[in-house]
Amino acid sequence: MPITFAHRGARADERENTLPAFERALRAGARGLESDAWVAGDGEVVLAHDPVVWRGLRRRRIRRSTSADLAAMEVPRLATLYETCGTGYELSLDVKEERAADPILDVARAHDGALGRLWLCTPSEGLLRRLRAEEPGVRLVHSRRKRAVEKPLERHAAELADRGVDAMNMHHTDWSAGLVALFHRFGVKAFAWDVQEVRHIRAVLAMGVDGLYSDHVERMVATVAEWAVDGPA
Repeated sequence: MPITFAHRGARADERENTLPAFERALRAGARGLESDAWVAGDGEVVLAHDPVVWRGLRRRRIRRSTSADLAAMEVPRLATLYETCGTGYELSLDVKEERAADPILDVARAHDGALGRLWLCTPSEGLLRRLRAEEPGVRLVHSRRKRAVEKPLERHAAELADRGVDAMNMHHTDWSAGLVALFHRFGVKAFAWDVQEVRHIRAVLAMGVDGLYSDHVERMVATVAEWAVDGPA
C-alpha cells in the first residue's frame, strides 16, 4: 500500500509543523510525516513552511533567529523531531533552501535508521543531481506541477530514472492512471499531494500512486485501510 504522509503533521487538528502535530499524526496511523526544512541562524535545521514565523504578534525570520528562539515559538529542530518521535516512519522534507540539504543529511546520519527513510523533495533538478552524487542512501523526489515540466513527460521520467531520482511528486489533479504507469515503467514512484477528500484519496489509489500527502490524517489512513480490504468497489 502507498505511504500515507501527514502533510505538515496532523495540520487539520494541530498547529502545523509542531511536535504535537507530528506525534498526533503517528498516533493516528500515518506511515510517514511531511515537513519543510530551513537553516536557522545557528546552523540548525528547523521545520516550518515559511521563512518568517508568526505567533500572534511575534514575528521571527528563520535565517536571523536561533533554533532555541524558534523552539520557543513551537518551531522544532529536525534533530528534536527524531529525538521525540524516533525514526520508525518515512519522512518527506521539502528542501526550502539549497543550503539546508547538507545539514539535513548530517542530522539524518546521526540518527539510526533515519537516512534510509528520508525523502528529500525539491523542484531543482540540479540539486537532485548533486545530492545523488553525494549521498546514495537518501531517497530523492522531484516535486513539480505538471505544467512546469518543460519537456515531454516520458523524457522527463527517463531522465529522472537515469539520475537516480526515486519519485515524482505532483498535485493529485496532475496525475492519471496512464501517467502513473508511465513513471512506473521507468522505475520512478508517483507521489500525489493535496489529497484531502475521500473521493480524491480513492481516485489516486485507483491510479496506483505510491505515496499521498494529506492534512486529514485519520481520513487518509481510514480510506487507505478500507481500500486495502475492499478495493475500488
